[in-house]
Amino acid sequence: VQLVESGGGLVQAGGSLRLSCAASGRTFSNYHMGWFRQAPGKEREFVAAVSWNVRDTFYADSVKGRFTISRDNAENTVYLQMSSLKPEDTAVYYCAAGAKGVITRATMYDYWGQGTLVTVSS
Repeated sequence: VQLVESGGGLVQAGGSLRLSCAASGRTFSNYHMGWFRQAPGKEREFVAAVSWNVRDTFYADSVKGRFTISRDNAENTVYLQMSSLKPEDTAVYYCAAGAKGVITRATMYDYWGQGTLVTVSS
């Protein structure tokens, strides 16, 4: 699976952004999809995930109520709608695809995009 993220940029605190991740190469609907992020000097962390069948979504406590993950299996795309952004949300955001394992753990994911930078100014 090839994954390409887009939609990152610079936004003021309190603003919104929508990230997209377009997938190609294999059957998108077979995979759970996740978003992770990595801030400078920090480890990569889980943000949100959606199951292959769209039934289940998962969120890190830090983004719950502010971010929404969704997917369109017909368009082979997963989205991350981010609202009420805070400076601490600044990071490179990665989407990932995986088939088996704990959906909130990076080790479950076999395929990763190149990342898109989100910068939130105060």
